[in-house]
Amino acid sequence: MNTKASSSGKIESIAVIGAGQMGQGIAQVAAQTGYSVWLADVGLEQATAGKKKIEAQLSKAVEKGKIPAADATAIAERIRPARSFADIHEVDLVIEAVSENLELKTKIWKALDAAVKPAAIFASNTSSISITTLAAATGRPSQFAGMHFMNPVPVMKLVEGIRGLQTSDETFATIKSVSEVMGKTFVAARDIPGFAVNRILMPMINEAVYALYEGIATVEDIDTSMKLGTNQPMGPLTLADFIGLDTCLAIMEVLHHGLGDSKYRPCPLLRQYVTAGWLGKKSGRGFYQYG
Repeated sequence: MNTKASSSGKIESIAVIGAGQMGQGIAQVAAQTGYSVWLADVGLEQATAGKKKIEAQLSKAVEKGKIPAADATAIAERIRPARSFADIHEVDLVIEAVSENLELKTKIWKALDAAVKPAAIFASNTSSISITTLAAATGRPSQFAGMHFMNPVPVMKLVEGIRGLQTSDETFATIKSVSEVMGKTFVAARDIPGFAVNRILMPMINEAVYALYEGIATVEDIDTSMKLGTNQPMGPLTLADFIGLDTCLAIMEVLHHGLGDSKYRPCPLLRQYVTAGWLGKKSGRGFYQYG
């Protein structure tokens, strides 16, 4: 197990907002590297449920011999479920990882700005929404940046850092340092819709959905073609199911609206699946059926 390095500067405690899959992963990795972590959601029940899922993942890691049981216990003990934002007043860094919805994120950031000490740094795990726009919902835009982790967070090595228009050099250096302390490779991207990763990835997934929509190939053959033809670890439709089709649609809509180019229009089939509630692995059905 790693320990928190002094290169993290003033950051000693972290609050993760959103106890879903991404928030759980960020909280787990932060605790693994020695940070004191608060996990917050709409209430204590949801935050506690998120922590229990982290503990289940740690138990699996112990069973597989990846970490000692004592380390798993120590990691879990560093994560505390929050009753409300009042519990996280003194944290040094807040990482928001809620649904990819501008209205929801803006509402949360306004509440966090009022609840958390003025010196704290804010970071959003958004995968496509403007950091400048989110920062404007707070009174500390110079202390606000994008910190985009990849899913699943404990496995994926990348953090995409996004500097908003007013993000200070000190803030950006701090989130880079924290990312590296967490064992991640940090890359910088401009505050343009989709940033770097999803500007490239989501149009590829959307085009794969179009290939299915137009009857070019089956789900299985599209994925096999991309796996074996381009050496990707999983096909784009499998990946879309894993990400969540609602998230894929939301990102495509941000790209389409933000860049104004018809090449980013979401495939009608993708929109149909989301309307039907076929959201991928998390709902039991997407391009594939699960469990």
